[in-house]
Amino acid sequence: MPNDSTRREFLKRGATAAVGTAAVGALTPQAAADQRATGPGDRGSGTSKAVFDRQKGAHLKLSCCAYSFNRLLPRGNKPGKMTMADFVDLCARMNLDGTELTSYYFPPDADTGYFKRIRRRAFLNGLEVTGTAVGNTFTLPPGRERDKQVTMVKHWIDRAVDLAAPTIRIFAGRCPKGKTIEQARKWFIECLEHCLPLAEKRGVFLALENHGGIVTTSEETLACLGSVASDWFGLNLDTGNLREPDPYAGMAKCAPLAVNVHVKVNVHSTTTGSAPADYDRIVAILRSAGYRGCVSLEYEAREDPHVAVPKHLDALRAAINKRTL
Repeated sequence: MPNDSTRREFLKRGATAAVGTAAVGALTPQAAADQRATGPGDRGSGTSKAVFDRQKGAHLKLSCCAYSFNRLLPRGNKPGKMTMADFVDLCARMNLDGTELTSYYFPPDADTGYFKRIRRRAFLNGLEVTGTAVGNTFTLPPGRERDKQVTMVKHWIDRAVDLAAPTIRIFAGRCPKGKTIEQARKWFIECLEHCLPLAEKRGVFLALENHGGIVTTSEETLACLGSVASDWFGLNLDTGNLREPDPYAGMAKCAPLAVNVHVKVNVHSTTTGSAPADYDRIVAILRSAGYRGCVSLEYEAREDPHVAVPKHLDALRAAINKRTL
């Protein structure tokens, strides 16, 4: 059975192919030592079985991101037309397997008891809390602002435990003006390494989303994923965020590393522009990668989400249920 060394070799080769020696140079000393100990030819077929210790075959569960109702949920001092409890109830009415509870929409003064009540509400409605998400920036130099970002992510690791959320979607960040992408990636790694010990202790995955900045393309995303070897670090694959000629090819490269998936209603090619997402093709890519986990719709288009989200969930559900894929 493939072990963690096969995952590290996959990450190492993916990162090296993406950015050459720059990605290897970004490795932490421990990760570099681990990778040197990995024997050649141990990568397997490059499927998720060679990356994470999963059973054979794909298994996809349908969820929805709270961000899909961004315009209706409260955020900071902005009141909302619905609450997070309302969103959980809505996910149940849409007959989903799960609900993804984005951190932005919780009351600023929410305590442990509040989060446990949301967790209870989801459970009684037959829903998994499939994850939460934070809006951090890790491409910052050492200092007070970076410390705030690290502290915030650590805080949400504990909140994820209260919610019984297995993953936290994190961002990398933009490359600061006047700095190289290698420097920005180094700062990202430093921040991540401050958070991973707590994530491991609490049993929560930190899931890096391909979200612009230093992870705009599949190659850049693989470079960041390949820079840190941890059992509690993976990919939040966002199907709408890749910016390259063939975003579906990019998805296929990255999918074996996914621990969570966000499906957008559009994809974006740098050569042909924006187009409606092909849900059948996305599901086929995830199945081919042996992905076992949640597929969460993240709706960002203009139509009223109360109208649009159920339609897109039905289409995504139909694609998942096609056993011929």
